[in-house]
Amino acid sequence: MENKSERWCVMSFTRIEDILDGRCEGKHISVRGWVYRKRESKDIVFFIIRDATGIVQCTVRKDSSAWADAKRVTIESSVTLSGTVKKDERAPGGFEVPVDQLKIVGLAETFPITKDQSEEFRRNVRHLWLRSRRMNTIMKVRSETLRFVHEFFRKKSFIEVSPPMFISSACEGGATLFGLKYFDKDLYLTQSAQLHLEALIQSLEKVYCVAPSFRAEKSRTIRHLAEYWHVEAEEAFSTMDDLMCLEEDLVSHVCQNVAKQCRKELKALEVDAGKLAKVKAPFNRITYDEAVEKLRKKNFKIKWGEDFGFNEEKALAEELGPLFVYAYPKKIKAFYCKTYRENPEMVMSVDLIVPNIGELSTGGAREDDKKELLKRLEEFGLRQEDYEWYIDLRKYGTVPHTGFGLGVERLLAWILDLENIIDTIPFPRTTRRFYP
Repeated sequence: MENKSERWCVMSFTRIEDILDGRCEGKHISVRGWVYRKRESKDIVFFIIRDATGIVQCTVRKDSSAWADAKRVTIESSVTLSGTVKKDERAPGGFEVPVDQLKIVGLAETFPITKDQSEEFRRNVRHLWLRSRRMNTIMKVRSETLRFVHEFFRKKSFIEVSPPMFISSACEGGATLFGLKYFDKDLYLTQSAQLHLEALIQSLEKVYCVAPSFRAEKSRTIRHLAEYWHVEAEEAFSTMDDLMCLEEDLVSHVCQNVAKQCRKELKALEVDAGKLAKVKAPFNRITYDEAVEKLRKKNFKIKWGEDFGFNEEKALAEELGPLFVYAYPKKIKAFYCKTYRENPEMVMSVDLIVPNIGELSTGGAREDDKKELLKRLEEFGLRQEDYEWYIDLRKYGTVPHTGFGLGVERLLAWILDLENIIDTIPFPRTTRRFYP
């Protein structure tokens, strides 16, 4: 009779990081991965083998049964191999595996990426460039950053929710909407989960999501993507002070944990962990009026009522470090922003600005009064019938509430001192780039 509890186990493989940590010296181990580098002489073949965790040098001698396959194998071929680990200071990572068994799993054709290839070429073959040590390392930091984001919100008792990607009306503005055919209807890809998160706080009070957003912006800059990942949060019964405290605590939590727990990756990317460890709340806070005054003193020709561009944001952050700019003119912010009742031309909107990147997040208080919301919709030329469900939230138990949206890729670009936001996401989508 078959024993259903019996388990058939495949061959056990050692992770390369365990070899490099010195846990396997003198042990006979098996490794699987890809040929990262290859060099050969008359009597010996040197390989650098990579897996998800690192790279290690392996050698095959002419008198080995693995010699024929060692001569045949090519860069990026997938292999399994076995051998006894020995310490060798000359080898990358300080350890070497003399191979006694080698099996070619997938023999690669000539790999198209070489060290002389241009950055543009590497982006055109992104599906292959992701194998590079640099992209491997960036993706690991991205994963850890998202883990810290989730960890932070869970500790703050926020509940993760799943908003829709298809929407029937704009959140930020019609000019940046991606339209599509949804069966026989015209719909759009979401610009932000904000409006739907506002519905969820009426039940759950504190909610957040990490999800894609889409903006059809024609901007061709180092900090814009057409598809990006958005950390968004909404909180009932909250104030602007609550919001700014939440944001600065989140960013501080992420930066300090990356500094502490991603040391190996930061070293590989030549990022100063000490700089990240110094990112601590509270951040500086200034009003829009104060920001304009500061910029004029720096010889910026900015008129009151104009929004800030990258150069203005960069100048402010160079002086003050990470900072909040709040209390913006109503005409440059979205319809849902709550006005200051004592000064209705200004809204409770706040941007978090950081060095080298500029705007990292935008948030604020949402208009919670039905009459005021209807007035704002009319001012923006938006049809009331498109927002009936959103208006319902003000009809049935409305509460003061705030929220924000933060771009994951901008946060990563700032943390890792990356020149272009394209390098923070596996498959970037821009005005010109949508393949692979």
